Amino acid sequence: MLELIIQRAFEAPGTPGDADFSSWFEAALKDRREGALVSLRLVDIPESQQLNLQYRQKDQATNVLSFPTENDLPAGLPVQLQAEMDNNLGDLVICGPLVIKEAEQQGKLLAHHWAHLLTHGCLHLLGFDHLEDEQAKVMESLEIEILAKQGIPNPYSN
Repeated sequence: MLELIIQRAFEAPGTPGDADFSSWFEAALKDRREGALVSLRLVDIPESQQLNLQYRQKDQATNVLSFPTENDLPAGLPVQLQAEMDNNLGDLVICGPLVIKEAEQQGKLLAHHWAHLLTHGCLHLLGFDHLEDEQAKVMESLEIEILAKQGIPNPYSN
């Protein structure tokens, strides 16, 4: 079962509803993960900047942060608890004001940019990255494919 828990520390006109986030989440993980629990927190600029500084040593806000769960579980856990913990994929933090600003600057529909950043973050939780050119090509191709299946245009085209 796929489960997305949403925390809203940021809200503004155009912020998607829970159903939209859940739909994008399920599309990102479809055929990639059968069961997953992910927490999504929508934040403002100061919280994003603080988290980015604390965890990435970058003193600026960023659009999305991904915190994959490290499942080094002790032996002998009850089967039910083991299964629940194995399904915990991690946490995502998306900075609402940056999403709005970037969508406007890039001439994108706001909902499409939200969908892209949620998809991007989910792929990070699955272990994809874009530090090297080859990794970036793979990750971007997956993002384009996932979004296209939802009728969302290529986020990397001008």
